Amino acid sequence: MLGPGLVLMALVIIIPLGLALYMSLLDLDQYTLRSWLQAPFIGLQNYVEAVTASPLLRSIWISVSYAVVVSLVTLPVGVAAALATQNRFKGRALVRSVFLIPYILPAFVVGTVWRTMMQQGGVIDSALGSAGVHTGLWLNGPQSYWTLIIVQAWSSWPFFYLLVLAGLQSVDSEVHEAAALDGAGWWIKLRYVIFPYLRGPIALALIISLLHNINSFTLPFVMFGVPAPQDVQVLSVLTYVTSFQSFRFGLSAAMAVASLIIVAIPLFVYLRAVRLDTGEEGKRA
Repeated sequence: MLGPGLVLMALVIIIPLGLALYMSLLDLDQYTLRSWLQAPFIGLQNYVEAVTASPLLRSIWISVSYAVVVSLVTLPVGVAAALATQNRFKGRALVRSVFLIPYILPAFVVGTVWRTMMQQGGVIDSALGSAGVHTGLWLNGPQSYWTLIIVQAWSSWPFFYLLVLAGLQSVDSEVHEAAALDGAGWWIKLRYVIFPYLRGPIALALIISLLHNINSFTLPFVMFGVPAPQDVQVLSVLTYVTSFQSFRFGLSAAMAVASLIIVAIPLFVYLRAVRLDTGEEGKRA
């Protein structure tokens, strides 16, 4: 009965991963691509070049810092929005629907609209200029990093909102009633009654948000194009440029493997925490 699932896993995950690992050990470029099985085997030279002679480490730092900042910024916004729409009020369905608009829009549309608004002399520059604020270039230079963070945070905070709202629905109504009978204020109730129920959803949302932002490609690619400014050359864009503009397929495969390792770290930490929380380690011991 496990056979079909194992075959699907092999076709979708194991075989492509094995090919990527093998390609990262080859001197594979536009000249050897057609007969890539006969491409020169160079071992770990692609990994050494990626670390020493390419902007890989800088791109890793940009991707990780950008993912962490966006996740930390969007977390309180999502929690506040979920708390604000938890109880019934007139027009709640409409408010919940409006909150989801940034998240359901395709990243290509979000990147195109924000790129147009942030052009020099665009809507945002005009609005800030009328208030006496002159920010300079949004899409080039040091401010491009914060531009990417602002746009990504705007489009991804409803994800935290959805997961936290789902966690709030799991809080038993009797718990709310008991807290009210004990005279608990809103902060005491929030801290000691509601937040313990939200630890799981918030931890899951943080991990998924980190993984999603580290792997983000469409938004920076559409907003800044290629070659992108150095401050927004995230790992996924660097891998794309190395592969399809420089045609260094072996080197780009090594960068993709590095990306996989980076993504696996927070995932491993989360799975380890879940196992400890559920007591599986204690049962094994």
